Amino acid sequence: MAQNTETQNKDYVQNKTLIIAVVVSLFIGFIGGTIYSSFKLAADKQVQVQSNATPNKVPAGEQQDNSIEFSAKILQLEQYLEQNSMDAEAWAQLGHLFFDSNQVKNAIEAYEKSLAIEPGKTGVITDLGVMYRRDGQPEKAIQEFDKAISIDPSFETARFNKGVVLLHDLKDFTGGIRAWEEIVEQNPMAMAPNGESMDALVQRMKKQK
Repeated sequence: MAQNTETQNKDYVQNKTLIIAVVVSLFIGFIGGTIYSSFKLAADKQVQVQSNATPNKVPAGEQQDNSIEFSAKILQLEQYLEQNSMDAEAWAQLGHLFFDSNQVKNAIEAYEKSLAIEPGKTGVITDLGVMYRRDGQPEKAIQEFDKAISIDPSFETARFNKGVVLLHDLKDFTGGIRAWEEIVEQNPMAMAPNGESMDALVQRMKKQK
C-alpha cells in the first residue's frame, strides 16, 4: 500500500491515514451485513482494526481520561496555531484529533485549513473524505477520494474508501466494484483490511450481484 511522505514526519504517524474498512457478509445480500471499522496504517504497514459496529465497553473512568487527554491535546494545538496559523502539519494533526474524538465538523474544518496551505497531501485529502462521509455527504467524500487518486493513482487507501462509499452509501454496485478492481489491476497482491485478498473480495462480490 502506498505510504505518503507526510506519514514519515514528526510523531504523527499513528494518527495519519485513517480509512473505512468493510467486511462483506456472505449471507445477507451483497452488502446487507457490512461491518464498518476504522483503521490506521502503521509505519510497518500492518493494519490495526477498531470495530465501530461492536465496540468494546470502556470503563467510565477510562473514557473520561481519554476525553481529558484529547481535550488537552486539542487545546495545546489550538494555542500553537494561534501563533503559527500557516503550519499545515499542525492543522492536519488537529484534524486527526478531531477525527479520533468524532468531532466531525471540526475535523473537516481543520483538514481544509491544512490543505489550503499544502493542497497535495493525499493522506489528509483521504481523511477529509472519510469525514465528509461521516457527516452524511457521500458525494463530497467521493470527490476527495478522486482528488487523492488523481495526485497518486497508486494510493490504495483512497480507492478502497471510494469503493465502500459507492457500494454502501450511493448504492452504485458497478462503480464500487470497479474502484476495487483498479486496486487489483495495480497491485494483484493487495489485501483488504479484513485479511482477504482484494481479488477474492471482488470476485465474491460479483457473485452476489
